[in-house]
Amino acid sequence: MTSPLHAALTAHRLRLLSAAGAIASIVSLTRLGSGPGACPAWLCCLLIGATYLIFCLSYWQRHQEKQRLLQATSITTGQPAADTVLIAYASQTGYAQQLAHQTAASLQQAGLAVALCTLNQLSAETLTQYGKILFVVSTTGEGDAPDQASLFCRRILPQHRDLSHLHYAVLALGDRHYTRYCAFGHQLRHWLAHQQAQALFDLVQVDNGDEAALRHWQHHLGHISGYSGLADWSTPAYGAWILHDRHLLNPGSLGQPVFHLCLMPPAGSSWQAGDIAEIGPGELPGSGVTSTAQDLPSREYSIASLPSDGGLELVVRQMRRPDGRLGTGSGWLTEQVQPGQAVALRVRSNPSFHTPLSPGPLLMIGNGTGIAGLRAHLKARAAAGLADHWLVFGERQRAHDYFFQMEVEEWLRQGTLSRLDLCFSRDQAQRRYVQHALQEQAAEVKRWAERGATILVCGSLHGMAAGVHAALLSILGETLLDTLMQTGRYRRDVY
Repeated sequence: MTSPLHAALTAHRLRLLSAAGAIASIVSLTRLGSGPGACPAWLCCLLIGATYLIFCLSYWQRHQEKQRLLQATSITTGQPAADTVLIAYASQTGYAQQLAHQTAASLQQAGLAVALCTLNQLSAETLTQYGKILFVVSTTGEGDAPDQASLFCRRILPQHRDLSHLHYAVLALGDRHYTRYCAFGHQLRHWLAHQQAQALFDLVQVDNGDEAALRHWQHHLGHISGYSGLADWSTPAYGAWILHDRHLLNPGSLGQPVFHLCLMPPAGSSWQAGDIAEIGPGELPGSGVTSTAQDLPSREYSIASLPSDGGLELVVRQMRRPDGRLGTGSGWLTEQVQPGQAVALRVRSNPSFHTPLSPGPLLMIGNGTGIAGLRAHLKARAAAGLADHWLVFGERQRAHDYFFQMEVEEWLRQGTLSRLDLCFSRDQAQRRYVQHALQEQAAEVKRWAERGATILVCGSLHGMAAGVHAALLSILGETLLDTLMQTGRYRRDVY
């Protein structure tokens, strides 16, 4: 694909040719305008002048756009502003560069200061100057870094540096037909983690420009910027899913209300455990349903059911803004849309979090609404006749926030669950979270990993996911945890 700069220059050339053609046509009219009905000479001159003025304005606008894009391709000299977001890209065909520019435009739309550069322009000093860097990188050949990262790989990757101040995210572009899919993106993420840099969210993989994966990246950009009105890069195709049922899961809880929803799918719909429901909180054409959230971007939720259950189930926590108003997506789903009405929804495949159906054990760790994704995995494994599962789940109060209690305890009685550890943080004076349960059972966690267990983590990125990762790192060690991650035995769906 072409870069934004190339596209801008191409558009300018087309405008130039168009203006030249218009002027030539008008001049032709004046030459032929001697008979009855011909265009008067004064009007022809006026048209020529107007056309030339339009051409000049177009040229000036294109020049300004060219200068803006040229300036955006280089990092600023000197110390950047503390809140400036650096977007570093490495492209082989120009696609990663295009996505880097689109990322920059989205953040600028949200009012953030941004800078762009290639990975080859990154120095060790630059890495220490910025507090937030978004990496957009492709993989070329058989898992190689693109040319725009060759110097970075030789000069920076071999170094060991303290990047504990740095918050980062990686958008990795690749092709699943290759054995080492998105290999350079994984290598970069691995290096950053080993330098103690802190992930803003998990690596996002894009298979051949997959639109759904790019929308997932945009979803995270909205969280980074704190701005929910970012324009979509492409218009999603939603289907009409009918809200069948909705009920409150945690009456009396100290936390925000959590609802269990069931939606009836359109004919032919399908999904797997681990996939994501993307909700468009707005008017669905032809449905007769209008919300107050029209034209706002989508929201994503883990799917809590299988197609064989008959409906797509979600677990949604109702969020409120500081001023008390309902959150856009959760407010739409938990209060505004009514049973029998249509919800704009599409399923986003999430292959990196699909259920492992090998006979090995499964250790599932989650908190809050993360129970949704873990529930779907348990259902898929049970349907495949598999057992040997360990669930570690945390919430606030056992009396109010033990989601799907009857179902979970029935799995335990039947043997689908081999082990269950619950952490209710508000039921004792000292807070106890899922990472504490892992540390308390360190020897058992290590034994499960050595037996070939796959570890699935689902729930909140901030707090839970970081705490669980730190606990697993201390229990299993860096080498084993890296091996689990590289072989797909350590997977996360965190948000």
